Amino acid sequence: MSGVIRTRIELMKITYLSAFGAALASMIWTPAAAEPVIWGFQAEQLEYRFLEGEDALVWDFDALAGSDELRFVWRSEGEVGESSGDFEELENQLRLQMPISTFFDAVVGIQASMPNGVPDRYNAVVGVKGLAPQWFEIDADLYVSDHPYFSFEAEYEALLTNRLILTPSIEMTLPLKDDAARDQGAWGPTFEIGARVSYDLIDRAVSPYVGVNYERSFGKTSNMLRTAGEDKDAFSVVVGTRIMF
Repeated sequence: MSGVIRTRIELMKITYLSAFGAALASMIWTPAAAEPVIWGFQAEQLEYRFLEGEDALVWDFDALAGSDELRFVWRSEGEVGESSGDFEELENQLRLQMPISTFFDAVVGIQASMPNGVPDRYNAVVGVKGLAPQWFEIDADLYVSDHPYFSFEAEYEALLTNRLILTPSIEMTLPLKDDAARDQGAWGPTFEIGARVSYDLIDRAVSPYVGVNYERSFGKTSNMLRTAGEDKDAFSVVVGTRIMF
């Protein structure tokens, strides 16, 4: 009997040592560098805007690569006149994005704004991006240069059905210093409000939509636009698609 008991004890020791060794090996051979690479593309807006003046093609997309701990993001936004071919807006950013909480990432980067007819502007970017309570998508950024400004965007997806989605959005741009060449007055905000109804045609990868968009400037920015003979507001009907993969 003693021999059987000793054998069982030895088997138990071997089992425990094997389990401990497996756990230790798992910790040793799963370094942070082995995290899978994440990549993707998301176009929040890829649309045609029917305006009172010249119609326009508009885009707003992010392309990213990296890991859960650090992502490299290329963001591009633009608006080009349908008949003139002029870029009313053309902005590209290179950003690094890293988590600072469960729902928010910190952002640092550089931005180049190069529309036609006005001087180019280059800025450093610092901000936060993530999900606020009630699942609002938030993007708040400070652009630092000789002509600094603050930008805030919020968007919410309301499910009308499993595939039909209403997406209201608001964006504010607040100049912190006069930029006469671009008709931007200090502390004179520009708001852009939109609502789009999309249909998930291919899961969430392709979602055609229709909607409306309204933009208006206030304060010193509105006065500078009026002096330059420009409209202080613009309303448009939009048709486009969201793309995500």
